[in-house]
Amino acid sequence: MKVAIATLGCKVNQYESAGILEALEKQGFEGVSFDQPADYYVINTCTVTGRSDVQSRQLIRRAARTNPLAHIIVTGCYAKLAADELRKMPGVALVTDQKILIPEAIAAAGRLNGSLPTIHADAPSDIASLNPVRFHGHTRAFLKIQDGCNSRCRYCIVPFVRGPSRSVPEREVIQRIDELRRAGFREVVLTGIHLGAYGVDLTPPTNLVAIVKNINDHRTLERLRLSSIEPMEITDPLIALFQHSEILCRHLHIPLQSGDDGILDRMGRPYDAGFFVHLLEKIWRAVPELAVGLDVMVGFPGEDEQAFRQTVKFIEDLPVAYLHVFPYSERPGTAAATMSGKVSEADKKERAKRMRDLGKRKRVAYAEKFIGKKMAVLLEGKSDRGTGLWKGFSGNYIPVLVTDEDISRVNQIVQVLADHFHEGKLYGRIIDD
Repeated sequence: MKVAIATLGCKVNQYESAGILEALEKQGFEGVSFDQPADYYVINTCTVTGRSDVQSRQLIRRAARTNPLAHIIVTGCYAKLAADELRKMPGVALVTDQKILIPEAIAAAGRLNGSLPTIHADAPSDIASLNPVRFHGHTRAFLKIQDGCNSRCRYCIVPFVRGPSRSVPEREVIQRIDELRRAGFREVVLTGIHLGAYGVDLTPPTNLVAIVKNINDHRTLERLRLSSIEPMEITDPLIALFQHSEILCRHLHIPLQSGDDGILDRMGRPYDAGFFVHLLEKIWRAVPELAVGLDVMVGFPGEDEQAFRQTVKFIEDLPVAYLHVFPYSERPGTAAATMSGKVSEADKKERAKRMRDLGKRKRVAYAEKFIGKKMAVLLEGKSDRGTGLWKGFSGNYIPVLVTDEDISRVNQIVQVLADHFHEGKLYGRIIDD
């Protein structure tokens, strides 16, 4: 029996999809790519934007066309938000947000050669139970240590579909780190829906700094990377860890969303532009080479041209490494959905382009600082451009291409001397220490 999985959205979804696939492979299922005929298709959806909803429905229709007799399982955040709508789509056999129960449901149907059993909405779900040690196509492993969110940003639907913040106990996190290291991973990315809230729900309470320090002191890992962290949760002790840790990658991804104080207030963000600048200055004083990437939203209700230009000017003055740009997408049920001052789709599209152009300039300016310098790069495999070059990422998250004929270096951390930058990547050559 063959199973194919498509994943939309965040690294948490990628982690959970890997767990579903690994559990099924252990029961004898063969994983195939999503464009191949399969007996079961799992679509792990996202609902952060209207576009992701459209993509989820497109994947359902694509699976039904590829094999009209297949069983299609829809899970993830969009499945939580629009279950009744999705159940009506041709080919959909099961809609559930209880991802932990999907492997057994598919296995049961496979054994009986019948329909999928019902998974009730109130079925128990343990966030630590999908524990993959294989991540197909990745040399970096993801580790979900937190799920859910207690914040109520006015544009965000995630707390409604992911639920309250829940954390994996510290002992289990360390056990999982050990398992991933034994599986051959040299870098692990800690992920969560609200990663900075890690530990507040545990007994006794703990925090992100404590678990990162624990992993650092455990000394079984070569690289540890953190996924997105809210600005209010980047504390002095966390900055000190970036300054002194030998394994923590010098890279932070921080949601800014807007550089205009009025828009930040309308969004329900708990900081202003002055706080954000002060935070970044403090980070760079402690760790000058640290790469900072920003999430930026354009077209939020009430954002006029002046507010947008203020955000552009704000970012132009910051030596950040890259931008992730998102046009605002109205989510029913959120406070922002009923706000006045809606921005037209044409204006949102035009502003997103301008902001992405700025992001390209920022990426070039940051990467060019490292030309002529040595960098530690984790090699991931051959470049997908047919050039014969190998690709990898530096600790500060710069994509690097190198020339090398030794295939044994894949999944190795090598020293690279960067010599030029072209089309979004640094190029260099491997050197001896």
